[in-house]
Amino acid sequence: MNTVLRATDSAEFLGLVPSLAGFTPRRSIVLLPFQRSRAHGAMRIDLPRDGVDLDEYVDTAIGLVSQVRGTDAVAVVVYTDEAPQHTPDGIVLPSSIVVDELLGLSEDLGMHIVDALCVTPEGWASYLHDEPTLHPIADIPAPVSIPGLADVAGDQDSGTALPVVDLAEKERVGRALLEISDLLAHEHLGLSDRARTNPQAIAASVVLEDLPRFFEDLLDSPENLPPFATAALLWCMQRPRYRDVALLQWATDLRTGKRALTAQLAYAAGGTTVPDHLGEIFLGRGPRPDVDRLRVALTIARGAAARAPRASRPAPLTAAAWLSWALGRSSHAAHYLRLVSEIDPEYSLACLIGSMINAALLPQWSFHRGEAVER
Repeated sequence: MNTVLRATDSAEFLGLVPSLAGFTPRRSIVLLPFQRSRAHGAMRIDLPRDGVDLDEYVDTAIGLVSQVRGTDAVAVVVYTDEAPQHTPDGIVLPSSIVVDELLGLSEDLGMHIVDALCVTPEGWASYLHDEPTLHPIADIPAPVSIPGLADVAGDQDSGTALPVVDLAEKERVGRALLEISDLLAHEHLGLSDRARTNPQAIAASVVLEDLPRFFEDLLDSPENLPPFATAALLWCMQRPRYRDVALLQWATDLRTGKRALTAQLAYAAGGTTVPDHLGEIFLGRGPRPDVDRLRVALTIARGAAARAPRASRPAPLTAAAWLSWALGRSSHAAHYLRLVSEIDPEYSLACLIGSMINAALLPQWSFHRGEAVER
């Protein structure tokens, strides 16, 4: 379903931006690509840091907007903690130079400028006015509620904290992981040896005989997984070939998961090349995944990371980073990658995802049109 939101003036438009972005931005520039009178979603980037190459920053920002098919206009909104400068000639809005560059390049590319606004602690104003006037923040309506959309009151960093898990639960998961790892490392154990093995560990090892089904079943109960289910997932996540199967499957479906597992095992056995279409998914190419499916998978990865022993956390944290990136939440992905770097700075998949984020590479499906707003 496509939800159409209508704004008749700049204040109403500012009230819609959080709904389009999915959060209330802070210290950010939000770019909204338009096709005729409709905006389809919003893109957030950090405000430029001191010393940044402004030309490169602007080229990257407008380059992202240009990738949205059919874009012929753009709106720019700056959210800043910096107050406007009051001078004898009037007020000077923060980030005026970068906004001028963004608007100039947009016009050079043939895009119409819908609006350019600045939200500061003292009020909001338009960059398009030669003599900007500050309007009260109270003039901005509360964000519009969209069915199925979570509360947007938090900023772009809200929701990154891992679930709170008590020490006893972490210890149970840690012990379960040790038992599963030991059992699977000694699969040749005789019946008498297995009789002394924890039955839950044996049950977990049996579940792992059909990994795609295991990964699929996790989607049905993503929160508060039993310790041995969490431990079984961590065992898989610590093995890149199985971790990758989980991510590919969660981004697609059970059938693709089975294909990915077959391809990974063939590669491990004889170096058979993994099909290109599977690798393309990792790079964010192809049909847009089911967003709800990705969100549930992210809940699973975050829960596993919260319960994992410290040495086992990089894998589920990196999975959470990729899933966040796939959802278009680069800020969240970067947060999880920072947590990984504190434990293992050389973790390979984390380094790859970090390089994509640093290069402002977003999934191609992020540029598909989302919710619409009319001006």
